[in-house]
Amino acid sequence: MSKLVRIGGAGGFYGDSSVAPRQLLEAGVDYLIMDYLAEATMSALGQMRRAAPEAGYATDVVDWIWKENIKLFKETGAKFVTNAGGLNPRVCAQKMQDVAREAGHDFKIAIVEGDDLIERLDTFIDEGVTELYKGEAFPQKDKVLTANAYLGAQPIAAALAAGADVVITGRVVDSALTLGPLIHEFGWGADEYDKLSAGSLAGHVIECGAQGSGGLFTDWEEVSDWAHIGYPIVECEADGAFTVTKPEGSGGLVSEAVVAEQILYEVGDPQAYMLPDVVCDFTKLKLEQTGKDRVRVTHAVGYAPTGRYKVSLTHEDGYRCIAVMPVVGRQAAQKAERQAEAVVIRVEEMLRNKQIGPFRAQRTELLGAEASYGANSRARDVREVVCKLAVEHDDPKALNYFIREFDSPTTSMSVGTTGWFAGRPQVTPVMRVFSFTVDTADVPARMEMNGKTLVVEGPKPPKAFTEAMIERPEPGDVKTPNGSAVSVPLIDLAWARSGDKGDAFNVGVIARKPEYLPFIRAALSHDAVMTYFAHEFEGAENPALDIYELPGLNAINFHLKESLGGGQFSTLRLDALAKGKAQQLLDYPVSVPAELVA
Repeated sequence: MSKLVRIGGAGGFYGDSSVAPRQLLEAGVDYLIMDYLAEATMSALGQMRRAAPEAGYATDVVDWIWKENIKLFKETGAKFVTNAGGLNPRVCAQKMQDVAREAGHDFKIAIVEGDDLIERLDTFIDEGVTELYKGEAFPQKDKVLTANAYLGAQPIAAALAAGADVVITGRVVDSALTLGPLIHEFGWGADEYDKLSAGSLAGHVIECGAQGSGGLFTDWEEVSDWAHIGYPIVECEADGAFTVTKPEGSGGLVSEAVVAEQILYEVGDPQAYMLPDVVCDFTKLKLEQTGKDRVRVTHAVGYAPTGRYKVSLTHEDGYRCIAVMPVVGRQAAQKAERQAEAVVIRVEEMLRNKQIGPFRAQRTELLGAEASYGANSRARDVREVVCKLAVEHDDPKALNYFIREFDSPTTSMSVGTTGWFAGRPQVTPVMRVFSFTVDTADVPARMEMNGKTLVVEGPKPPKAFTEAMIERPEPGDVKTPNGSAVSVPLIDLAWARSGDKGDAFNVGVIARKPEYLPFIRAALSHDAVMTYFAHEFEGAENPALDIYELPGLNAINFHLKESLGGGQFSTLRLDALAKGKAQQLLDYPVSVPAELVA
């Protein structure tokens, strides 16, 4: 048999289940990867580092993952690659080394640094750097918590080539945790773009943990045993093909639809998925069910990278307070709405008397009345809601008045107000993400192990990627029923997955049968989708929707821009990460011939 490299995705965020590493190690993986670093996580780590210079890494990786599984790592020989180093990979690695020595084990632990650009803020300010997507001015220097370039896979591959058993990185693109081992194992060259694209895709499928093996699947009833869900494994081949599977006997599900959903998760343009090592094109992919819980993925296409790193900077921008109050009984939604309005009026009158300005932003959402559905809500006449009232202000003192007054309605306003549901709300800073790019030549990565340092230059292709390199698919057929027609919800015809990308989200829609796709296209036109999600563009200066075809997956990807009120930690919305947008779109009515769905 040709060589196979088995890589297991044991975690998709800081806070994922701690059961996955043991499960995957016992299943016999060659590499275990764990992804900890969402953009929101970086701001939290920045606050930790501000409070204590030795902090700023994911402590879970030492206290839970490493301590509990160190013996198994040694027995199996599996290598461990993770970005848990966050803002302090050096301290993280030292803590792990201390644990290993206490347990009587010896591991070669490498770190990857060079991504942290916090010391270069003055240079960026002097250069007049503006935000990548909206052109906003550079934030105030003393408000910046983190500034990190998204490094690629080459420094990880270099660490493994030097003999590392464990590689602890700072900020790298999530998929690099998988691509690095594959470059090392198969010797892929920096210009073998199709292979690099395939390896990056393998990483994309497993970087979110169990999302690649049945988690968040549209047909959730088909997914067995959530309590013991299997985490995903990719079995990778030298030509870039890979098979997605999971540990035998575990819960979960690996099917073509599950894998297709995860491929489209958090993707904008599927022909220009930009990474430091390669620009990926996912439109020609072929998925094949080769056995129970086994899906083979082929036909990834790659282009030269851009020669630039994306930099994600997080900074403070004012303060916020989010409070919740249950209201029960007849007309619960109407009572809660009026009550929230009264609280805001009262507090802003108090602020005026103190010569303090009004709230700069406020948002009331009635949980239980389908608040996130906008005009599409079907649940106004409910008898139980939780009123979520969120406010922002530049002055934290203004929010103290809000906290003081928020509980008062329990005896003075709406009947059915239960009070004290979640304790008193807290004042927290508003965190925003500011993105820009830098030349890879200006950000050399450093791999260090056993006191020796190796500088790894960033990718610099002879001919950098441009959109002119892309060959777009021909527009797909659009059909409406000619004869007898029925209206069915989109979920009868398709699977779908949504995810956030900054102040934007995507919804990938995958037809259950190819013959459904022309009717889905007709229903989900540009105007129809913009109208359906009109409430999501509240406050947007330049709302936009891009629609992309993926013929290989029988899929369409909808990319809605300026649609999350700032996104992640900078939005007051309930669904800040757009986890539910696909679920909402799956209710959309689609007209199809009656015989097609008989």
